[in-house]
Amino acid sequence: MLGPYQSNVTTIFLLGFRDTGRFTLSLFVFLLLIYCGTLCGNLLIITLVSISKTLHSPMYFFLTQLSITDLILSTDISPNMLHIVLHGKTSISFSDCITQYRFFSFSESAECFLLAVMSYDRYVAICYPLHYTSIMTPGLCITLVVISWLLSCIMTTILTLMVLQLQFCGPNTIDHFYCDLMPLVELSCSDVSSTKREIALMGIPLLVLPFLYIVASYMGIVWTILKISSISGRHKCFSTCSSHLTVVCLFYGIAIAVYIIPNEGHSQMGSKIMAMMYTVYTPFLNPCIYSLRNKDIKKALKKMLV
Repeated sequence: MLGPYQSNVTTIFLLGFRDTGRFTLSLFVFLLLIYCGTLCGNLLIITLVSISKTLHSPMYFFLTQLSITDLILSTDISPNMLHIVLHGKTSISFSDCITQYRFFSFSESAECFLLAVMSYDRYVAICYPLHYTSIMTPGLCITLVVISWLLSCIMTTILTLMVLQLQFCGPNTIDHFYCDLMPLVELSCSDVSSTKREIALMGIPLLVLPFLYIVASYMGIVWTILKISSISGRHKCFSTCSSHLTVVCLFYGIAIAVYIIPNEGHSQMGSKIMAMMYTVYTPFLNPCIYSLRNKDIKKALKKMLV
C-alpha cells in the first residue's frame, strides 16, 4: 500500500475547454490580451508608486502588494491556460500540478489578508483622520504586510501537505484548466472525508475571518460617514474607499460563486467560466479599478508620460 507522499500518478491531464471549435483562435487572442494587460497594468501601478513621491502612502504601499499577488496568480495560471486553449488539453507532471496549486493558493490567500489590511487602513483614514499618520506608520505597514505574506505561506503549506498526505493510485484527469484543491483531492484513492472537513475548517481563518473583519470595518466607516452633515463631505469620504470596496465585492463575490455554491448549481462549463473570472479577469480588473477611479494615480501617470 502507498504511504504518505507516495503516488503512482506521475502525470495529470487537464482537459481545459473542450469543443471551442472555430472560436479557439479568437479565445486564445482574447485571453492573451487579458494576460498582457494584467502584466502591464499591475507593473505600471508598482512602478508609479515606486517613483512618484505623491503616492508614498500606506494605501498605495498596500496596493503594490495587491498588484504583486495579481502578478503571481496571473503568471501561475494564464500561460498554461493559453497552451490548453490552443491544444484542447494538456498534460502536467504531478509535482508541477502541486506547484501550480501552491502558487495559486499562496496568491489568493495573500489577497484575502491584504484586502483585510487595506480595509483597516481605510477605517483609520476615515474614522480617525487626525491620528492617521501616527497610527499608520511605515513600521506598522511593513509589519502588516509581512504578517499577511507569512500567514499566506503557512496556510498554503498546510493545505498542500493535506494533499500530499493522500494516496494517488488511479485517475489522473482533471476537467479543468488549472490544478485546484478539490479536483486534486477528488483524484485521490484515499478516504478523503476527513480531509474535506479539514479543508472546510481551514476556510475559517483563510476566508471567513478576513471577510468578517472587512465587513466590520465598513460598518464603522459607514457609521462615521453618516455622521457627516455635508453631502460633499460624505461623498469625499466614500470616494476614498470606493475602489477598495469594489475590489472586495468582486473578489469575494466570485469566490463565493466558485467555492461556496454547490457544483450542482451550475454546469461544468459554467464552473470554468467563473473560475476564469476568479483567476484571469480579477487580476486584470484590479489595476483598472484603482487606476480609473483614482485621481492621484492618473496624475502620477500623466507626470511620468510627460
